[in-house]
Amino acid sequence: MAAAVASDAKLEKLRSAVASLDQISENEKTGFINLVSRYLSGEAEQIEWSKIQTPTDEVVVPYDTLAPAPEDLEATKKLLDKLVVLKLNGGLGTTMGCTGPKSVIEVRNGFTFLDLIVIQIESLNKKYGCNVPLLLMNSFNTHEDTQKIVEKYSNSNIEIHTFNQSQYPRIVVEDFSPLPSKGVTGKDGWYPPGHGDVFPALTNSGKLDAMLSKGKEYVFLANSDNLGAVVDLKILNHLINNQNEYCMEVTPKTLADVKGGTLISYEGRVQLLEIAQVPDEHVSEFKSIEKFKIFNTNNLWVNLKAIKRLVEADALKMEIIPNPKEVDGIKVLQLETAAGAAIRFFDNAIGSNVPRSRFLPVKATSDLLLVQSDLYTLVDGFVIRNPARTNPANPSIELGPEFKKVGNFLSRFKSIPSIVELDSLKVSGDVWFGAGIILKGKVTITAKAGKLEIPDGAVIENKDINSPEDL
Repeated sequence: MAAAVASDAKLEKLRSAVASLDQISENEKTGFINLVSRYLSGEAEQIEWSKIQTPTDEVVVPYDTLAPAPEDLEATKKLLDKLVVLKLNGGLGTTMGCTGPKSVIEVRNGFTFLDLIVIQIESLNKKYGCNVPLLLMNSFNTHEDTQKIVEKYSNSNIEIHTFNQSQYPRIVVEDFSPLPSKGVTGKDGWYPPGHGDVFPALTNSGKLDAMLSKGKEYVFLANSDNLGAVVDLKILNHLINNQNEYCMEVTPKTLADVKGGTLISYEGRVQLLEIAQVPDEHVSEFKSIEKFKIFNTNNLWVNLKAIKRLVEADALKMEIIPNPKEVDGIKVLQLETAAGAAIRFFDNAIGSNVPRSRFLPVKATSDLLLVQSDLYTLVDGFVIRNPARTNPANPSIELGPEFKKVGNFLSRFKSIPSIVELDSLKVSGDVWFGAGIILKGKVTITAKAGKLEIPDGAVIENKDINSPEDL
């Protein structure tokens, strides 16, 4: 009882402090206080491990069992006219040493993520005579830059809408007050509360009603850095025919994805299970590929009317992800939610077990190496895998800190090596690559003493290279 009184007092104090912050809207203030209040009440439901069931093929539908999309152009146009594409564009390219939105990093042939997304949707609109709009959900970090970038597409055959996800104040851990009211001005006092915020933000911005008034029915939502997240007619067709309000694309787990959230059947509903919800004694079981074979790609298909119904009823109470940070030596807390966790609130929700090719995220320069190499080609803005690669898995690539920033990464390669026959590559130290290099099998390159240059045209197969003599 005493704890409840203390947390009520905490919340009231926070509420009055937030009320005086004039940088954010009333909707944002309400959303923030609701989130904190849920967090303080400790309402997180504990997952009972024994109740977890592996979803059946009815719940997680294998992609190859989906009916083919209509052949007819007119029927396809009808399908696509019900669709909106939404890219989560709130992230900065800071981990890759870039300033500004991550979506403007050049991926291939001088094109950025955003260029490729626009070209893909343009080619759909052109081919089928449909009007698929593109929505970009920005954060306060990426909004201004994105507005400028979007201007270059003003003559393209595509409607682009931008809106912002909510802006919430970081909470000072010591006294549970909002950081901006401590005199922290500028962006450091605030945070965007995770992509679970897409549903209220879509509604509050007026974009949801605007799309519904145009007869749109589904939104395809994906991270802007996932090059595999392209519009899929088979999935859209299936959802419309079966009236599924929500579909999460999952794909088979590899050892690189052991921390990814997975779908489970729980008390009669399909639910996302994240590693943070797993009791300590079951973590190794969660990470095993035997029991939990699939993980969430964060490619989500959601019915727009259902979003409106659930947001208006304040029914989307996704699991809260506490994210502790430090700003100028002050310990702060950010409370976030994830869009995938909303699956359990929608009717007739399903997963679809899709090919790995629909999950091609670029989180680091090692991923950039893959997509810039001869492993892929670019067709109409789509990054297509080279059929000459027989192994369905991509090579595993580890690059040392010298390659972490995009600028450094690019300067160290005269041209990206051929890696169609590569299994793994590990590079450490001050390594520089010439042009026309071919890598095969398992390759490790370590610059032990100073600079190591790999000469033009070198072919390296199943070798450890520590010095020029090893070449």
